Amino acid sequence: MATVFDFLAKGGPVMVPIVGASVLTISCALERTRFWSDLLRREGKIVSDVLDAAKRDLNEAAAIANQHHDTPIGRFLFAPLRLNNASPETFRLAMETAADREFVKMRQGEKLLETIVAISPLLGLLGTVTGLIATFYSLNIGGSSGGEGASEAAAGIGEALITTAAGMVVAILALLVLRILVSLQSQQADYFSEAGNELELIYRQNWYEPALLASENGHSVEEPSVSATYQS
Repeated sequence: MATVFDFLAKGGPVMVPIVGASVLTISCALERTRFWSDLLRREGKIVSDVLDAAKRDLNEAAAIANQHHDTPIGRFLFAPLRLNNASPETFRLAMETAADREFVKMRQGEKLLETIVAISPLLGLLGTVTGLIATFYSLNIGGSSGGEGASEAAAGIGEALITTAAGMVVAILALLVLRILVSLQSQQADYFSEAGNELELIYRQNWYEPALLASENGHSVEEPSVSATYQS
C-alpha cells in the first residue's frame, strides 16, 4: 500500500483530481452494477407473471406489477394497468410516458462518466506540462551540482509520465463503463418495447375489443377496469 501511495505521490499535485475521478468512476460502476444485476435477474419473471395474469384478470396483473414497484419494469407495466377503462391510445400513452421516465433513471451516472472521459486526459496533459516545467527549472546548465540536477530532472520527467498514464487509464476505464451502460440501456429499451407491445395486444384482444363488440351488440359484459385499490 505504501508503494502505491509513493507512486501516486510522484505524480505531483495533479494526481489528486485524477485519483478523485477514478474513485467516482469506480463508485458509479459499482452502483450501476448493483442496479442492473438486480433488474436483469428479476425482470423476466415479472414480465411473464404480469402477462399471464393479464390474460385472466387485469386486477391480478396490476397487483403483480404493483408488488414489484421497486423495479423499472414493474413500474412500467403498472402504469397502464392502473387505468380505468382506458382506450388503446391512452393505454399506450401511459406505457410510453412510464418508459421515458424509467429510461431517465437508467441513465444516471452517464453525465458523470462523460465528464470524466473528457477531463481525465486533460488532467494527464496538465501533469505532463507541470512535470516538464519542473524538469526545466531543475536543469542547471554548466553548474556544479550535476548529479543533484539530474535527479531533479528525472523526478520531473517521472511526474509527467505518471500523470499522463494515470489520466489515460482513468479515461479508458470510465469510457468502458459508459459503453457498457449505453449497451444495457439500448437492450432494455428493446425489451420494454417488446413487453409493452405484448401487454397492449393482450389488452386489446382479451378486454377492449370484446367489450366494444358486446357494447355495439347491446350485450352487458364486464368492463376492463382496475379496482380502486390500485388507483393513484
